Amino acid sequence: MKTMIAYCGLDCEKCDAYLATIHDDQALREKTAKLWSELNHVTILPEDINCEGCRANGKKTVYCDRLCHIRQCALKKGFETCGDCADMETCPTVAMVISNNPDARGNLKK
Repeated sequence: MKTMIAYCGLDCEKCDAYLATIHDDQALREKTAKLWSELNHVTILPEDINCEGCRANGKKTVYCDRLCHIRQCALKKGFETCGDCADMETCPTVAMVISNNPDARGNLKK
């Protein structure tokens, strides 16, 4: 499995926070901060939009680093991704991602 697949199965290489970071794209940081602020009903600043992937060493957004329950669970259990967990298909924690994203589910089953 490639290392840019998140614990939940999403492809970090397609994430706007990752793209803004690797391309040092301030306009994309601003756009992403605005969108994520609206979606999450919290203030997210452009300087918060820096991430090199949730399973990679390096920068992470505050959410991915400290608030993502999926990432915290996988780290606690020592799993590479949720795909290593026997309970993945019935897990309410990862369900919000894999039930709405067939690519994420497929990435975890690889």
